[in-house]
Amino acid sequence: MRRALYLLPVLVFVGLAVLFLKGLTLDPREIPSVLIDRPVPEMALPPLPGRPADSGLASADLKGRVSVVNIYGSWCIACLQEHPTLLALKQQGEVPIHGIDWRDDPAQGAAWLAKHGDPYQRVGSDPAPGRAAIDFGVTGAPESFIVDQNGVIRYKHIGPITPDNWRKTLLPIIRKLEAAP
Repeated sequence: MRRALYLLPVLVFVGLAVLFLKGLTLDPREIPSVLIDRPVPEMALPPLPGRPADSGLASADLKGRVSVVNIYGSWCIACLQEHPTLLALKQQGEVPIHGIDWRDDPAQGAAWLAKHGDPYQRVGSDPAPGRAAIDFGVTGAPESFIVDQNGVIRYKHIGPITPDNWRKTLLPIIRKLEAAP
């Protein structure tokens, strides 16, 4: 019995070491989303100031064609980093990109797009507390979602979209979804 008491701390240490080593092999940018393979959450977000009244973002707008939904905010430093890539993708015209201006004053979100360029086909305003983004399971900005033609979320990308991860990861998923019947 006394011997077991001496082994207990060693066994606990070994168990914790195994869990720690397993954790080191995980990619912190890959947070599983319970929304993968589920329809986009119901939403009807108003447009940003200065945009046409019908340019907000609703769930129904995400049906009919594969698209990307990008969560951003004028306060987000990483969003500014990914912005040139989004502008280039808009120029290429391969897929519609829609935006959700998250936890932002709508006027600031509109001013930010006016200053840096507008890569979005539609933009919905989701001011604090950011209910639509919460429904998407957003943990921070920027995050992007690939939505198929039926309005079903197929992929979640955490962090800035770069030309490299667009070419290697996101675009192949989009092409595969577009080719699906």
